[in-house]
Amino acid sequence: MNWTAVVVGTIAAFGLGMIWFSPMMFGKAWAKGSHNIEAPASAPVAAMITQFMGIALLALVVGITETDQAIMTAIGAIFAVALFVAGMDLFSQKSSKATLIDAGYIVAAGVLMILAQGLL
Repeated sequence: MNWTAVVVGTIAAFGLGMIWFSPMMFGKAWAKGSHNIEAPASAPVAAMITQFMGIALLALVVGITETDQAIMTAIGAIFAVALFVAGMDLFSQKSSKATLIDAGYIVAAGVLMILAQGLL
């Protein structure tokens, strides 16, 4: 397995999340569509650690499927995760815009992971 690509894909996807949910990109629309949540007073460490672990595991799945020449399995897993996130968002009555932002991030992160596997 290409561990360098797994690590780079993880870091790139996590970094994308920081940009994706920033006020300069989709953060304001996401917060508004997520019941107008406010930015926390301090960094949400537990949430960030959990997010990083999930991203790392998804990057690992992408790496395993690339090694086994089964990248379509990774693509299926990425879309499955995106649909799970969208379903939870809709269940919690987030707006359709916030739901698309959340699910779109998963897909974009997956693209970065696949690119890391292909380029490294």
